[in-house]
Amino acid sequence: MAEGPVGTRCTADGLELFSTADEAALVADGRGDHAHFTYWCPEVFGPDLEISWDFRPLHGGGLAMIFFAATGAAGEDLFDPALGERTGFYPQYHSGDIATLHISYLRRKWAGEKRFRTCNLRKSPGFHLVAQGADPLPGPEDADGWYRIRVTKQGPEVTFAIDDLDLFTWTDDGACGPPLAGGRIGFRQMSPLVARYRNLEVRPL
Repeated sequence: MAEGPVGTRCTADGLELFSTADEAALVADGRGDHAHFTYWCPEVFGPDLEISWDFRPLHGGGLAMIFFAATGAAGEDLFDPALGERTGFYPQYHSGDIATLHISYLRRKWAGEKRFRTCNLRKSPGFHLVAQGADPLPGPEDADGWYRIRVTKQGPEVTFAIDDLDLFTWTDDGACGPPLAGGRIGFRQMSPLVARYRNLEVRPL
């Protein structure tokens, strides 16, 4: 389920995602942040799970992110028609009418992200930065094949790892709102990143 200008290409070794927007024209028009997108899986998952997938950045700066435990802010289904329209514009996701956890794991859009590379876990609504870890992923220019990414959510605890290297563990103590339970998962990219995904596995715990 696509929100925003999602381009997809099925290749022999994975699903390629890219933005179809003319980012330069949007920037010139003052709407550069509308060049990005979110691509949701159609299933609803339980509260305790392990999500893992292969990721390969191909070219372009930008950002890659995963949303999980995503629902409406009052517990509705993420696609309840009473919720506001979402078009890939990031504030709709971090400070709108949905509740979700989201990890940005490849951050190469802005100069500060390139200078000091971190993986960030945020909780929404409210754009709360709740955990950080070092980002070991190379940019597309240095990437060598595929990287296995893993998110584990069990009770209030979230662990994030790349190629079996644990990067952070966070326990939700309710300081930024009640701990989130089950919901949907989705992948987000910021233009101009082009990346491939394969072997998505969601395992209940």
